[in-house]
Amino acid sequence: MTAHAKRERLLLADLLESAGPDAPTLCENWTARDLAAHVVVRERRPDAAGGLLLKPLAARLERVQKEFAGKPYDELIRLIRTGPPQLSPFALKQIDEASNTVEFYVHAEDVRRAQPDWTPRELDPVFADALWTRLERAARMLARKSPVGLVLRRPDGRTAVAHRGTPVVTVTGEPGELTLFVFGRREAAEVELDGDKDAVAQLTDAKLGI
Repeated sequence: MTAHAKRERLLLADLLESAGPDAPTLCENWTARDLAAHVVVRERRPDAAGGLLLKPLAARLERVQKEFAGKPYDELIRLIRTGPPQLSPFALKQIDEASNTVEFYVHAEDVRRAQPDWTPRELDPVFADALWTRLERAARMLARKSPVGLVLRRPDGRTAVAHRGTPVVTVTGEPGELTLFVFGRREAAEVELDGDKDAVAQLTDAKLGI
């Protein structure tokens, strides 16, 4: 099995280290320090990480994440590089690949594309296909709040229906760019939107992602 998640983990750690703790990211108002704390808490504090999906746990997550954000920045980077503790489910390669490949790719781009001099990253075909496979599985959940029909299309013509409805907007781009789009990084994603003008405007204003 190709270790996409491990590669993206190390790249994310390198980018966070190079950017510095106060650098902006594409994650709303998070700094690089906030993003690093998020990654560490998600892997090392399952008692709090549930707040990512469950509102009753959101306050606890916020509190724990603030605690971790207060740690030395180089310690957070080290924890990201070394990965989760041995007893964590994320320590299993299969779960790491399934859960972290997209997570770390998106967050690496959150750091890269928040910088003024960023350039598109060319992905190798194997990794691009891996992102596409995961996107096909998760697209409907990520686009569940879309106010219009949404079709994702690769340049080679392969498509995935992310949301059923009319009118329909077709978003075309490479798998990595489409992934960023449905995770709510619309302004940074290099994609083309095709459809009725009003429908495109509605989609542009919609909140996509988890």
